[in-house]
Amino acid sequence: MTRKLALTELVECSPGRVSGTPVFKGTRVPVQTLIDHLEAGDSLEVFLEDFPSVTREQAVQFLELAKDAALAGIDESAAR
Repeated sequence: MTRKLALTELVECSPGRVSGTPVFKGTRVPVQTLIDHLEAGDSLEVFLEDFPSVTREQAVQFLELAKDAALAGIDESAAR
């Protein structure tokens, strides 16, 4: 099993790169682009074909972190 990467290992923001938009580390591909593709009904494979500079591992790990954050938010709300 692959170790989970921290968000800072997957995403970077720099004023000099895509105007500070969060991008997949080492690329110019905004993470929002992955979300937009999925919302439009595209598969992960389509996104990866469209943006070959993003690795499958980067995309999957980002989605896992987003899932964990969403579920943690739900758990916190239920505990109140």
